[in-house]
Amino acid sequence: MDSPAAAYSRAAHRSRYPRLVEFTALLPFELDEFQLMACQSLEDGHGVLVCAPTGAGKTVVGEFAVHLALARGQGCAYTAPIKALSNQKYAELTRRYGSAKVGLLTGDNSINPHAPVLVMTTEVLRNMLYVGSDTVDRLGFVVMDEVHYLADRFRGAVWEEVIIHLPERVQLASLSATVSNAEEFGAWLHTVRGNTDIVVTEDRPVPLWQHMMLGNRLYDLLAENSRKRLVNPDLERASRQQAQRIGSGAGRGGPRGPRGGGWRLQRRTDVVEKLDRQGLLPAIYFIFSRVGCDAALEQCRRSGVRLLDDREREEVRRTAMRHTSELTEADLEVLGFWEWLDALEHGYAAHHAGLIPAFKETVEDLFVRGLCRVVFATETLALGINMPARSVVLERLVKYNGESHVRLTPGEYTQLTGRAGRRGIDVEGHAVTLWSPDITPAEVASLATTRTFPLNSSFRPSYNMAVNLVGQLGRRESKALLDRSFAQYQVDRASVGLAQRREQAQQEARSRQAEVHCDRGDVREYADLRLAISDLERGATKERKAARRADVDSSLRRLRRGDIIDIPSGRHRGVAVVLELAGAPQPRLVALTEDRWAGRIETAAFHDRIEPIGRMKVNKSFNHRSAQARRDLAANLARMARDLPRPERRRGTAVDDAELAELRSRLREHPVHSCPDREQHVRDLEESRRAWRDSDRLASRLDRRTASLGRTFDRICVLLTDLGYLGADDTVTAPGRLLARLWSESDLLIAHCLRDGLWGELAPADLAAVVSATLYEPRAGEVFDTATVPVGSKRVRAALGAMLAVWGTLDEQAARLDAPRVRRPDAGFALAAYRWASGDSLAVVLSNLARAGFEISPGDFVRWCRQVLDVLEQVARLDPALAGDVPRTAAAAASAMRRGVLADPLRPLEEGTWNAEQDDEIEEE
Repeated sequence: MDSPAAAYSRAAHRSRYPRLVEFTALLPFELDEFQLMACQSLEDGHGVLVCAPTGAGKTVVGEFAVHLALARGQGCAYTAPIKALSNQKYAELTRRYGSAKVGLLTGDNSINPHAPVLVMTTEVLRNMLYVGSDTVDRLGFVVMDEVHYLADRFRGAVWEEVIIHLPERVQLASLSATVSNAEEFGAWLHTVRGNTDIVVTEDRPVPLWQHMMLGNRLYDLLAENSRKRLVNPDLERASRQQAQRIGSGAGRGGPRGPRGGGWRLQRRTDVVEKLDRQGLLPAIYFIFSRVGCDAALEQCRRSGVRLLDDREREEVRRTAMRHTSELTEADLEVLGFWEWLDALEHGYAAHHAGLIPAFKETVEDLFVRGLCRVVFATETLALGINMPARSVVLERLVKYNGESHVRLTPGEYTQLTGRAGRRGIDVEGHAVTLWSPDITPAEVASLATTRTFPLNSSFRPSYNMAVNLVGQLGRRESKALLDRSFAQYQVDRASVGLAQRREQAQQEARSRQAEVHCDRGDVREYADLRLAISDLERGATKERKAARRADVDSSLRRLRRGDIIDIPSGRHRGVAVVLELAGAPQPRLVALTEDRWAGRIETAAFHDRIEPIGRMKVNKSFNHRSAQARRDLAANLARMARDLPRPERRRGTAVDDAELAELRSRLREHPVHSCPDREQHVRDLEESRRAWRDSDRLASRLDRRTASLGRTFDRICVLLTDLGYLGADDTVTAPGRLLARLWSESDLLIAHCLRDGLWGELAPADLAAVVSATLYEPRAGEVFDTATVPVGSKRVRAALGAMLAVWGTLDEQAARLDAPRVRRPDAGFALAAYRWASGDSLAVVLSNLARAGFEISPGDFVRWCRQVLDVLEQVARLDPALAGDVPRTAAAAASAMRRGVLADPLRPLEEGTWNAEQDDEIEEE
């Protein structure tokens, strides 16, 4: 029986929070303390920021905001960063509240758009705010799921735009992963949104155990200590021993590890079997490479190790057939459907951006239902899709970030391993990192125990944002709004410390300046004479070096096969014979030395003109990769070299012109020159000047920081005015109204093409091809030569050429004003978009691309087509009075592309599930 105090507390809670009592009655579980606190804040009329680990249940707070809105007769927008999450949340809310009360808006789909509860991507809500949609007038609540996405460098600005633009009366429920600066972010929310409560929890509902697998043994990563968490000493000892064995070459078999030796990563099948024996399946096995995921899947499929029984395999087949029922036999064949299905029936799957949505949806559906035991996945799976597992495996701790291979950050490690442990199913979750020579247990422990995940703004003004802001608020008010951004808030807070450092630097400079003194004369004047002499000498040396480099380059071009030369410096110093000169505009010298080495000689090895000291015969058939051929030619070279003269090395001549002589004379005659302490005086002056330079640099940094957003905005507005998108009085012109409705990285380029009528004569397939060039980003090293490979009709080629010329003009003007640069168009996807919009099947499109030397996965094909569709549908909604017939053409192009693997992804499925489209994933290598 409850105590009287407990009974009183419960009664008080019911009377103060009646809506929360209603809501909890709908749930099959009791709310945790942080969930109760956050929900109470919402019912109290406050905004709330909830920071909690993955799987802790923070979305319950967002669902309570939906409940409150319906109870009060208000609207609620539930936003998510990716369409897959929007689709998933739409399905959940529809099951709870019915399809009449819930709608979906993702840009691609519009279902029940006038419903009181609208699930949407954050971009859709941002666009509503800019166009003054009636939907916004009805809103009482906005839920921003995964709000930490505002740190995303490509799309993060959208979150801040929404937060700043929302009407003051709207309550905001912000749901975030754990961040270490929640107080800072919450304080900013309080500044721009009014009362905002911050609710933070680091408690996971399911405890997470950290492990490292070394060989065939699974070690605990950490050893508990009464004062702090230490690395397991048994693991450390085993790791050292394994590293020593590898270092001595004792390892056996397989590809070499990062530090040499014979180490190889554990076979994926061995890891899976180990996890299965220890009851740690289902598992998400992270491999940061699509190729790696597919290879792992094939290894497990061929191993014959089945993880499902006959009944489960039958259900897997039925589910896969249902999800892919709209694909043709030809599509299934080109997608490798039967091999994929065979792996699924074994209990394995892959999940990455290279798969088409229907395949990913199948995997997600099966995994949630326990019918898929191991998923080999790239990092994209950690972005919010509800696919928890009993364990998570990290094969390596290095990933490709779009530019280079980098180590995982503690935040990324936590996001990935946070998938382990299913609430209500597992007693505990398990994170397993595979041992390798390039990482120590201590490094993994540092990732696992670090709790510093700062949330940093990526907000930057864009051309579309600027024209929308000026149109709504005017230029002055727009700059004031930018000052309210989280980016500026962080800058201002950081600037406080920077200002203090500047003040300290100024004080030090003044103090050191006071120490500079000589009784015989002006130290500054004397030091300036020395500096002038030094500058003159350096300048002459630089000119001499440039002249010598020109000599080297010109003489290099005159060399011929068989010339014997003397290499004066570098690793291959000595006599060598020229084998070939290749490359332009800077020839590449390939030579053979007396010690039988053959390869490229860097021009830096030569300091003067290269003069042959002899010649010898080198057959055209000579192969420098043949050891025998190198040995024979080197022996002949050595015999000839004994009798050849060696060139004299030219020494640098002294620089002594009249001006330099005069300065040196003035220096000797200066009174400070005779002072015995002159060197100390000069050092004191240099220290003083260094301190002033430091102070000036800090002042410059402070000025750039505090005015960076406003300055960028001003430069954008100047360019938009010069181009005619804004009037001289800051009014939005007709072209500006076009730009205001285009949300793309290439917004300005697209608007310019439309206003100049460059797309007016294009057919639907032509337009799809040309639009693709405004958004396509090639993978590293990928080159698509439109001069040799057709990209569609003559109209397409002409439009691409014209667009490239427009881009050049726009980018040059932006560079001149130091405004954001305009993204260069890339025609790499134009042929694919053209053929698909022309009606070719998936098999035909992909095979034609392959013949043209352009390999693309089906998943990437779908993903880029989705982005083309997004821009086409934006153009289709433009006012014909501003864009002519192009909107009608764009609508026809979009209609032609929505078929097969690009058909409407949202369709009711059995058991109340819905397809989840995840076509905007991060690109991984």
